[in-house]
Amino acid sequence: MNSQAGMDSKGAAVSWLQNSEVFRYKDHSMFTRHAGKGQALLLIHGFPTSSLDWAPLWGELSEQFSVHTLDMLGFGQSDKPKDYAYSLRASADQWQACALSQKLTDVFILAHDYGDTVAQELLARQLEGTLPFRIHKVCMLNGGIFPEATRPILMQKLLLGRLGPLVARLSRYPRFAKSMRSICSVQLSDEHLQLHWQTLIRADGRAVMPKIIQYIRERRQFRARWVGALQQAAIPLCLVNGVEDPISGASIVRRWRELLPDHQVVELNAVGHYPQWERPARVLVEVQEFFSESTH
Repeated sequence: MNSQAGMDSKGAAVSWLQNSEVFRYKDHSMFTRHAGKGQALLLIHGFPTSSLDWAPLWGELSEQFSVHTLDMLGFGQSDKPKDYAYSLRASADQWQACALSQKLTDVFILAHDYGDTVAQELLARQLEGTLPFRIHKVCMLNGGIFPEATRPILMQKLLLGRLGPLVARLSRYPRFAKSMRSICSVQLSDEHLQLHWQTLIRADGRAVMPKIIQYIRERRQFRARWVGALQQAAIPLCLVNGVEDPISGASIVRRWRELLPDHQVVELNAVGHYPQWERPARVLVEVQEFFSESTH
């Protein structure tokens, strides 16, 4: 990697789109990717980006695992229906349906940001005995898994508020780039950020952002369920966290150690909210090591 983090070229994004499949879910089209052989690994993306977040890790992970990712509804290349009841639980339903379509029975999960809480909901269902597959390990990157230790930035607060639809409609690339750079510690190139911006605004994606971001309120409302799912998981968990992240950095690490003292945590210094963009090689090492460790 050079001093600027992110995708190497637009060609990488084109390749990402070409090697994809369409998954039909409740009359909606969803973008999915599947590659590799071996243990199934689900890659769950965050807000407001898409599965393209995993491109820096995809090639190496697909050499070791059977990797599966998708753009959840409202994100990326998937449909962005304006009348859909967006929620973290609905996103978990999408992942559950996708896993069933691939006939997956045993999985690992690597999640980031919004995707962390989707993983928490899947763990809660596993504890309830309603999940149709078995999760064996979960690795999380930066995300608001403990709402009391999460600090939303101004743009998130604006989208969450009464004027959210107006803020979303008036948003432009410069503001998006400024916000993304404010939460990352490694310089992000315009080429990289433009790829994610174009993916975000595709199919009038800005219109659904104020609905999706209500997940911040959901995290508070269902905190007991989702934090409890981690505390009762009875499987190996790992947090790989960029500690310079102003949203979910060092404060999340501290809370993890308080509430989940028996589970692994890796602190990434000089890394912000998107470790898989900022230090993909380091994240890859930590992820591969965690998922390769014996569970016995």
